[in-house]
Amino acid sequence: LFKMSYSCSKVGDPHPGQPYKGGNFCAFLPDNKEGLKTAKLLKKAFERGLTFQIKSCNGEERVTWGLIPHKTSWDGGKARNGFPDAQYLREVGTVL
Repeated sequence: LFKMSYSCSKVGDPHPGQPYKGGNFCAFLPDNKEGLKTAKLLKKAFERGLTFQIKSCNGEERVTWGLIPHKTSWDGGKARNGFPDAQYLREVGTVL
C-alpha cells in the first residue's frame, strides 16, 4: 500500500494547481511478483497524473478515479470491483 496526494496541474483541468475535494482512495493488489510489477506501473501512472480525474458532481468539482481500473475491495469479484478476478492484472497491465 502506498499513499499519495494529488494536486491538479494538467492541461484541460478546470483550475490547474488548485486543490480539489475528493475522498479516500484505496486499491488492492495481490502480494506476488505480478502484483508488485503492477504496483510500480500504477505508481508511474500516478506520478504522470493519470490515476485520477476531475469530475463535476452537483455543481462541485471533485477528484475521482480515472480510466485505469483499480480493485477497491478484497472480495466481491469483478462485479463489485474486487477479487477474485483472474483477468484483472492482465487488463490493468494492458491499460498501463
